[in-house]
Order: sequence, then structure tokens, then C-alpha cells
Amino acid sequence: MAESKIRTQASMSAVNEHIRKFGAVYAFLLLVILNAISNENFFTVNTMWNLLIQSFPIIITALGMLFVISSGGIDVSVGSVMAVAGALNAVIMNGIYQAFPKSLSLGLFMALAVSILFGAFNGFMISVFKMQPIIVTLTTYIIARGFTQLIANGKILSFSGTPFNEVGVMRLPGNVPIQFVIEVVFVAIAAFIIKRTVFGYQVQAIGENPQAARLCGIRTTRVQIFVYMISAFIAAIAGLLVSSRTSAADPTNLGALAEMDAIAAVAIGGTSMSGGKAKILTTVISAMIIQLITITINMNNIHYAYARVMKGLIIIIAVFIQQEKKR
Repeated sequence: MAESKIRTQASMSAVNEHIRKFGAVYAFLLLVILNAISNENFFTVNTMWNLLIQSFPIIITALGMLFVISSGGIDVSVGSVMAVAGALNAVIMNGIYQAFPKSLSLGLFMALAVSILFGAFNGFMISVFKMQPIIVTLTTYIIARGFTQLIANGKILSFSGTPFNEVGVMRLPGNVPIQFVIEVVFVAIAAFIIKRTVFGYQVQAIGENPQAARLCGIRTTRVQIFVYMISAFIAAIAGLLVSSRTSAADPTNLGALAEMDAIAAVAIGGTSMSGGKAKILTTVISAMIIQLITITINMNNIHYAYARVMKGLIIIIAVFIQQEKKR
């Protein structure tokens, strides 16, 4: 009797571990099946490309968030950093301010540089002054969004017909969207850094046990600053390409709630919210799940607010499963 009970518990434990490991894959397949049933055109090539294009900002920002969460932190400022990058590039590219020459290259440089400075500020305050990541990045979220409103003067900045706009809608041979290529490149680079470099191991070691990592000689302050700079840089890239595709930088809506989608993707992907081992593939799949939820809601004429409710519930469930694993 006791042996039978032990075998049953072992089987349940194995099933639970399997669900934790592959739950994101099953959820993705379930959403694909539901959409295929409700929409006969779901499996067309254009629909698949549109899914990848619409998932682009979530996938990209989730990669940056993955580094942060794996290190034991969190970054709720990514949406505002996206807006800063898009708006700053737009005002310089359009020659709105006389202090800067009308230049696309300068606009891109300034957008990336300022965004990285926001990330460095986050990392510095968190690693040097030991402030809570949620407090620091929430402050940056507010400051960056206000800064965006100031430089854009509260207006939507349009730049239709520019070379930068053409990048956002570019298609490569075979009708492949440029966003898909960028996604693949960023995922490959992130996977290489996390799995094959000393820096990647250091990030995860800090997330597992920062004190032990410090005793092992890891320069935790430097690593944490770099982690937040990476997150800001990737968010800036996402903001620039989203504004490029839409031909405008909206200081209010660009990057709105991007941090929630990124955090949800990482949580659903199985990376512990308290830090540790980073899960690349399932994070990417989870980012597509987040977008599929929105698509499913829209295609069935359900109010978009329900998508937000579902995303919030998914984060709670994912974190709860992680807590159960620890127990």
C-alpha cells in the first residue's frame, strides 16, 4: 500500500514537472487550434506573418526582461523607454528642434543612447544603492513617459514616406517581413549570451543567490547595471521599429503596457520570478501566446479589456505554479 502511494506521488510529481516544463507549448497549441476552428483563414501565410509581426515588440522586450528577471530583478520601465526612443528619433528626424540637425542617423543614435542611459540609471540605483527594482523602474517609467510627452509636446509625431518608415514595412525575398529576421537574430544572440558566455552564467548565478555569486568573485554591481542597460537597449529597438511600422511615434500609446506583456511572457515561459535559470525558447513561445490571446479576443468580437484580464490571470497562475514547485 505504501509503495503504491509512493508510486502515485512520484507519477503526479512527474506530471506536474512535465506541465511546468511544457505548459507554454501546450497553451500555444491550444490557442492555435481554437483560432483555426473559429477562423478558416487562420492558417494562411499572411495570417502567420501578421502574427509574427504583431508579436515582434512582445518577443523583443521579453528577451530584455528575461535578462532582468533571471538576475533577480524586474523592469517596469520598458514601455516608457520604447516611447522615448520612438519620439526622440522622430523629433530629430523631422528637424523639430533647431539644436539638432535633421538627421535619421543622429535620431537613431540619440534614441539608443538616451534609452541606454535610462537603463544604466536603473542598474546603478538598484546595484549600488540597493534600492528595490520595482521602485526604481517604476520611477523611471514615470520620468521617461513624462520626458516623452515633453519632447513630443504631447503630439503624435508622423514621418510617413521617409526611409525610416520603409524599414518597418520592408519585406525580404519570399515575402518575409524584416521583423521576423530581427526576431530570429535577437533570439539567437540572447540564447548565445545566456547559454554560452560567462556573462550569461553570471546573470543566472546572481539570480539564484546574489551573496554566493559575490563570494565567488562575480562583480554583481557591474553585471546588474549591464542587465538593465540591455533591457533598455532592446526596448529602444522595439520602440523604434514599432514607430517605423506605424509611421508615427505616439508619446501616449507607444509602448503602453509593454512591460506587462514582457513580464507575462517570461513568467509563462517558466523563468522563476525570483531569478535563476533563464528559459529562452518557452519565453518566445509565451510571447506569441500573449499576442494570440489578443487575436483570439479580437476575432471573436470580444471587448479588448478581457484580453488584459486574461493576461493578468495568466501571470498569477504562472507565479503560483512556480511557488508550488518551490514547495
